[in-house]
Amino acid sequence: MIMLTRLNGPTFAINCDLIERADATPDTVLTLVDGTKYVVAETVADVVDRVRQFRASVLAVANRMEIEGIERQEPPLRLLTTETTWEN
Repeated sequence: MIMLTRLNGPTFAINCDLIERADATPDTVLTLVDGTKYVVAETVADVVDRVRQFRASVLAVANRMEIEGIERQEPPLRLLTTETTWEN
């Protein structure tokens, strides 16, 4: 999620995966996939930059978790079936 500012002042968090379109009309209007519209104080370029930063942070955390998991030598996942017992 990214933090944005409504045109009248309060900040809010929005799931950036739901943003379909950002228009400058001249205010920035975000249209979500369900048709909901938000008018925000940030420019379209600022919104795009925040989305990029958020997605980059998700990838960085996932990469760090993967590297730490390899260093800890975590056991591989096993498929459990109805025949699996605790001794297996």
